[in-house]
Amino acid sequence: MPGVTGRSGCGRRERDAVEADELLVLVAGGDQKAFEDLYGLVSGPVFGLVRRVVRDPAQSEEVAQEVLLELWRSAGRFDPARGSALSWILTLAHRRAVDRVRSVRAAGEREEREARRAHHPAFDQVTEEVEAGLEREWVRRCLDRLTALQRQSVTLAYYDGYTYREVAERLSLPLGTVKTRMRDGLTRLRECLGGAA
Repeated sequence: MPGVTGRSGCGRRERDAVEADELLVLVAGGDQKAFEDLYGLVSGPVFGLVRRVVRDPAQSEEVAQEVLLELWRSAGRFDPARGSALSWILTLAHRRAVDRVRSVRAAGEREEREARRAHHPAFDQVTEEVEAGLEREWVRRCLDRLTALQRQSVTLAYYDGYTYREVAERLSLPLGTVKTRMRDGLTRLRECLGGAA
C-alpha cells in the first residue's frame, strides 16, 4: 500500500498488522477502496480462524462473509488505543464463529427433542383421549334419558350455541316454556352425570 514503508527487521505479519490498522481507519470513513484492500489482507486469516472453530466448510465461508460485512458496518467502533485492527477483526471472527457453533448445536438439540416427542405420544394424551371418549358416551346416554322436548332444547342451546330466546324462536314456543324444559332437562342430566363420577 502506498505510504506504508517497510522497516528493517519488520516481518510480514507486522507489516500486515500496521497496514490493517491504517486501512481500518479509512474504512471507518467509508473508503471502499480501503475496504477492498483490507478485505484482501484479512479474509484469509478470518476464514482460517472461523474454519478451525466451525469446521464445516460451507458454514465457515458464510460466517467469514458475515464477519467481513460486519467489518464494513462497524469499522467506526474500532479503537486503535485498545489494540491492533487485526486482533479486533479476529476477535469479531471468533465470536461470530462460536455463536454459529452454539446456534447449530441448539437447533440440533431442539430438532432431536421434537423428533422424540413426535414418535412417542405422551401417556397423558392417550389417557385424555380415552377419558374424553368415555365422557362423550356417558353424556349421550344421559341425553337419551331426557324427553324428546327436553333433549331438543338442551341440544339446541348447548351443542348448537343458541340462546334461550333463539331456541324459543326456532321451536315456536314461549320463552318461559323453553326455560322450564331447559331447567328440567339440565336437572335430569346433572343427576344422570353424577353417577358417572
